[in-house]
Parts: sequence; structure tokens; C-alpha cells
Amino acid sequence: MAVVVRMLLARILALIPLVLGVVLFVFIVMQFSPVDTAVAALGDANPTPEQLQQFRQENGLLDPLPLQYVHFVWHLLQGDFGTSVITKEPVGQVIATALPLTVQLTLLGLLIAIVAGLVLGVTSALFRDRWPDQLIRIVTLAGVAAPAFWIAVLLVQWLAVGEGLFPTSGYVSPADSFGGWLNSLALPAISLALPVAAQLTRIIRTSMVEELDKDYVRTARGGGLPPVVVVGRNVLRNALINPLTVLGLRVGYLLGGAVVIETMFALPGMGQNMIQAVKDGDTAKVQGFVITIAVGFVLVNLIVDVLYLIVNPRLRSRS
Repeated sequence: MAVVVRMLLARILALIPLVLGVVLFVFIVMQFSPVDTAVAALGDANPTPEQLQQFRQENGLLDPLPLQYVHFVWHLLQGDFGTSVITKEPVGQVIATALPLTVQLTLLGLLIAIVAGLVLGVTSALFRDRWPDQLIRIVTLAGVAAPAFWIAVLLVQWLAVGEGLFPTSGYVSPADSFGGWLNSLALPAISLALPVAAQLTRIIRTSMVEELDKDYVRTARGGGLPPVVVVGRNVLRNALINPLTVLGLRVGYLLGGAVVIETMFALPGMGQNMIQAVKDGDTAKVQGFVITIAVGFVLVNLIVDVLYLIVNPRLRSRS
């Protein structure tokens, strides 16, 4: 346990410059935006050049970039993402409202991907080179090649418009109706999950096949242990180490895919709000959303690193 705690602290310390680098990257990229923040904020009032200049002066837009970055980071450390120049509302408040939906969509998609990938991957490995394996490999190959938004269009046409089983858009809070919440997020979550499930299936199958060919499996089977015990207690646990590493990267895919999927299904999460902020030229909101998603991705990978240390005793012993 002490080794895990020590390595966890080392990972956290290593993440500090990474997060600062992400913040710096987002800050620099936003400086190249063709949108003039002053014009976006005062455009409806037909401001004079003097008013535009006054706005830039009052909001620190004329300060040197290094000074702007320091002020930006200082406010972030205090939990202040700034104020939208368009809607005049605190960006942190907008994020606090939109983030829970994006987290719900990402976690639901992740759950579907893990369950589907685990079932299909194990089945494919156990029936190696037979027709279930061949069928699963063909299906997962198509799933890997299909983008989430294309799957979403097909699901909407089939299950929402054609069969009327799910709504085409909208969101129901779980506090109002759990069934309605699940129904409103089913198609978006499945659209996000299928490509990830296909990738996990292929990775789990490969890891399972490698484990099944090892000597300890043949010894256990020769000793009379039931196949369920051999696969469930030994093979599966060892085979899931490599997929666990990939899972952290796939969560990043789910977070990024949620931006498009939320817009397609009119879900008021981070994605739809960020797209609208880009259209409006709302720099403060765009920065806040991108940084929140990036930091979330970093934290997810930290959690995956910890889980990897827990399930892989060889790595702990080398450390």
C-alpha cells in the first residue's frame, strides 16, 4: 500500500506541469482567434473605436501576454474561470450546470463499452478461429471504422424516427424520472460507446488469447480445475491489465466525442455549450470548457495509472 501511495504522489506531482502546460496551450491558441473579444461583447451596441479601446483597457486585453497568462492562471487557482462577455454570467457557473450531464453521458457510454467489450472479447477468445470469433471480429472491425456521429445518425433513423422507441433530442434529469433520464441518454451513450467497445473487444481478445496459450493455463487445466475457474480467476485478471491502460485513452475519446453527440441530440452539456460559445466568439467560455475537459482527461488517466499499479504486482515490485 505504501508503494502505491508513494507512486500516486509522484504521479500527482508530475501532473502539475502538465496541467499548466495545457492551460498555457489553450491560452495561446485562443490568442489566435479571429474574434475580437471587445467587438463580440459590444457589437450589438455599435460601439465607437474609443469605447472598444476602453473595454480592452478595463478587461486587461491590452496587457502583455505573459501578464495576461499569469492573471489567468491566478484566477483559475481560485476557481474563477472569468465572466462571459456575451451573456455576462460567470463561466464557472455555466460549467457547474453543464458538466454533470457530460459526466453522466461519458460514464454511461463507458459502462456500455466495458460490458460489451468484455463479453465480446472473452467470447471471441474462447471460440478462437471458430464462427463466433470470426463474426465478432468482422463486427468489431466495422465498429472501429465507424465514427460516433455516423452511428448516431443511423440509430436516430432506426430506433427514434423509425421505431419511435427513443426521443430524437432533449434531456430528462434523473431527479425527475430515472426511466426518462435513461431513455434520453440511451442513444447518445450507445453512439459514443460502440466504437470504444469495438476497440476494447479486439484488445481484450488479443490479451485473452496470449494468456490462454501460457503454460500455467495448460497446467491448471491438466490439474482438473474447471474452465470457469481457470478463465475467471486467473486468465481474465491477467488479460485485463493491458486493456486497462488503453481504457484511459478511450475515456478521452468519449469526452471529445460528447462535444459532437451532445450537439446532435440537443443535450445541454459541455459540448453543446462549447460549440455555441465558439459561434458567439465567447473566449472566456471556450477557455473554461476546453480546460475543464482537458483536466478531466488528465485526472482520468491518473486514476487508470493507480488501478494499473493495483492490478499489476510486477510493476509495484520493480518500483
